[in-house]
Amino acid sequence: MIEKEAMFKITYGLFMITTTDGQKQNGCIVNTVSMLTDEPKRIVVFVNKANYTEKLLRENKVFNVSVLTEKTPFDVFKQFGFQSGKDVDKFQDQTYPTTENGLYYLTDCSNAVISAKVVDALDYGTHTLFVAEVTEAKTLSTEKSVTYEYYQSNIKPKPQKAAQPSKKRKWVCKVCGYEYEGDELPADFICPWCKHPAEDFEEIV
Repeated sequence: MIEKEAMFKITYGLFMITTTDGQKQNGCIVNTVSMLTDEPKRIVVFVNKANYTEKLLRENKVFNVSVLTEKTPFDVFKQFGFQSGKDVDKFQDQTYPTTENGLYYLTDCSNAVISAKVVDALDYGTHTLFVAEVTEAKTLSTEKSVTYEYYQSNIKPKPQKAAQPSKKRKWVCKVCGYEYEGDELPADFICPWCKHPAEDFEEIV
């Protein structure tokens, strides 16, 4: 038996990856960015193949990492983590600073930005591991970097019980907090926010 909650105990950070399709910029939230080598400075990032950003990284091979802080509001996670760049322009009608590679990065809720160029990509089934050489890096603040555990405990809204009794049952996604209401939760249901399967939902009683 594998308990997913046990996997959540591994220490993760949370980061926003930005890249481009050549015309429109896109970004997504990831939890696996780490340093690989010091000379030359290289980092690795795992990106789910379901993310539009993964396709753009394979095609354009440049990206920025905004290292998110504990002050990151939930709206940032909704904007960049709960919708797909295939369907919406996540940066529409908003202005962001850029690094030397021309890509956006976050300032108000990031303590550092790292620019990188992909030098290798390895297929691991559901995810692609990108190895990238750092081309620029700068510190933005001294705020503490956010961990996945901190996000779960202090940023992600807690599910609210219905004020009035409901005839229909409710399930909540343990990852992002999305609520599904119905007679039964379909076995093949996929969360529309974070794309996690029905097994990551629990019934609200």
